[in-house]
Amino acid sequence: MDKVLIVFTMKGCPFCDVFKGQLKEHKLEFYERDIQTHKDEYDLFVEITENDYVPAFMIVESPNEVPNSLLFAPGRDFNELEEGVDIIKEHFK
Repeated sequence: MDKVLIVFTMKGCPFCDVFKGQLKEHKLEFYERDIQTHKDEYDLFVEITENDYVPAFMIVESPNEVPNSLLFAPGRDFNELEEGVDIIKEHFK
């Protein structure tokens, strides 16, 4: 099963920069979505998760078939950036 990681970030967000750095350290590939550039996509994410904090991420399973999206938001699904990275690592073993 293929999986794709999408990370929602915001320019000037130090937490986003640290999170992306941690993902790179662990060699986890991701697509970055700036929440201002991809506002409609992020607004839908916020509506579903009821959370508008960044960095947030989405894991899309089977993107070329019938996709299933798993949504993770800080303060809701993880409190520390390392916890978010651990969630991602668990899904991409």
